[in-house]
Amino acid sequence: MAIIFSPSTEVFLSIFILFLCFPAKVCSLSSFTQLQLPPNVTGPVSLAFDLTVGGPYAGVNDGRIIRYGGTDVGFTDFAFCTPTRSKAVCDGTTDPDSGPTCGRPLGLSFNNLRNQMYIADAYSGLFVAGTNGRLATKLATSAEGVPFCFLNGLDVDPLSGLVYFTDFSTTIQLRNISRALASGNTTQFSSDATGRLLRYDPETKNVTVLLRGLSGAAGTAVSNDGMFVLVSEFNANRILKFWLRGPKASTAETFVSFRGRPVNIKRTASGNFWVAVNVPNNQSPPTTILTGQRISYYGTILETVSFDDQYGGSTLITEVQQHLGALYIGANSANFVGVHMA
Repeated sequence: MAIIFSPSTEVFLSIFILFLCFPAKVCSLSSFTQLQLPPNVTGPVSLAFDLTVGGPYAGVNDGRIIRYGGTDVGFTDFAFCTPTRSKAVCDGTTDPDSGPTCGRPLGLSFNNLRNQMYIADAYSGLFVAGTNGRLATKLATSAEGVPFCFLNGLDVDPLSGLVYFTDFSTTIQLRNISRALASGNTTQFSSDATGRLLRYDPETKNVTVLLRGLSGAAGTAVSNDGMFVLVSEFNANRILKFWLRGPKASTAETFVSFRGRPVNIKRTASGNFWVAVNVPNNQSPPTTILTGQRISYYGTILETVSFDDQYGGSTLITEVQQHLGALYIGANSANFVGVHMA
């Protein structure tokens, strides 16, 4: 049974943990394990959990969404988005040019009320898959007459079922973005500011543009009360808060700024958020500090966890998600899903 702390208890525990880690305020990992992906498979960028089977589910480089079934089963196929995908051609591929054929699922989230998984595929659009997985159903490929380009983060409002997601760029070739993300070298599109925050309504099947001009739109997460949605700007080193209700509805403001580049954001059961943040370290040669940061409902950084030792600087981490007392870590080129037991 999951233990869910109240916000006040969680804040107290966070302060206690930070005290133990003083003065650095960055805790080392007491226990870290690896859930190995199938042979030759890499890039579990986005993760998800359902309420019945569990998971994690992971979207990987060769276009599949795979599901973890325990130590005896490992990861098995669950779903894919492109009807042109062939197991013979795509399984295990790391070729960025294979994206249009094989797909690349970068955003995953469940509507737990309907037991449906929504998928943001970088090349093919927005999809939904049922409990049996297999070929997902395409929902949308454009908004306001502008085709999607490099769909990325995705989250489902737990109260309304509305789906929030981002596209990253409408000016840079997808091939160039894919190659850059695979290598961890994102400097070539660091000045791009054409990202959008979008919303899909399952009832009307309409897509609405909420924000434009985002600087590297990446992850997104809805607050547990549906008051606002967060969107990370990878290039601007910040997360924006877009108000959905209340006196500030339809306006945006800075939620939190970072030294590094934030990617996916995931809501916790208690209403806080975890975000993967990759912090440049000005050394020669330059390196990146891989961290997960837990942020309160009000935008206060409560906890920072370093994953440098576990990934060795060979990748960027893309997601930190809390599930049943553990942190699950996604990364753009790793061959495993990391699990940190606090």
